[in-house]
This record gives sequence, structure tokens and C-alpha cells, in this order.
Amino acid sequence: MNASEKAQGLEVATKIAVIVHLFESYFPDAKADLKPWYNDPDTIELVDPNSIDIGFHLPGWSPRFQSRSLLVQIRFHQDSLDDSEKLVGVDTAAFNHQGQTWRLSTVYDWQFEGDYQPAADVEEKLKCFCRQIFELFNQNDKILPS
Repeated sequence: MNASEKAQGLEVATKIAVIVHLFESYFPDAKADLKPWYNDPDTIELVDPNSIDIGFHLPGWSPRFQSRSLLVQIRFHQDSLDDSEKLVGVDTAAFNHQGQTWRLSTVYDWQFEGDYQPAADVEEKLKCFCRQIFELFNQNDKILPS
């Protein structure tokens, strides 16, 4: 779900602002997009209501990123016992004019997959960014890679 729509209360809005700031501290040229999804019936059908989705756009095609835009999806699971959302993981996908170039998911094995790979320093910064998202949402360190 678009981050702009998830920012219903002060706590969530503050965490979204922190996430944007963290990303931009690693990648100062990136510009945040809190509404990466269009509001049309086909797109709405694909949107996960239990996620916070933020787009980041680079000033052009970046050889270090092998893309020009990234979609960061912070995924949650609704706990029916206490009606709270628990962080499941972070999915990051990079795109150019041809479509998706690579993907990183913390839900599985924290490995980059795709036809193109970002530079090693970008990979490491993105993994650090994901770790900080887990820290922000107070997750158990046991699921973080060493």
C-alpha cells in the first residue's frame, strides 16, 4: 500500500519519515515517492494492504544501481491474536525502462536476484538499510543475517 495512505497516525508517519531519511542518507541523489502505485482498478488489485510501499527515483539510469527507480516494500503480517502488525521482511526491486532488473528480499535469503546486479557497495548499503528497518520496528535480531 502506498506509504502516503499508510501514514494514518503519528507513529507510522514518523517511521515512514525515518525510513525515507535513512535511504536518502545512504543514497543522497534518490528522491522518495510516497505514492508509487497508481490508483486504478488493475493496480489496486495487486497492492498488498499489509505493506508500506515507497518508491525511490534516481536522477537517471545509474550504472551502480543498474536501474533508475527502486520500490521498497516493507511487509507485515496481521496478528489476529492481538490485532497488531508484525514485520515480516523488506522486498526491494529495481527497475529501468525495460522492467525489473534485480530484487532483494529479506524474507528469504537476503540475496540479490535478477539479470543485472548493483555494485557491491550499493548491495552492502541496501542490506544495512534493511537491517535498520528491522531495528526501527523492534524485530528479533535472530532473523537478521550476520
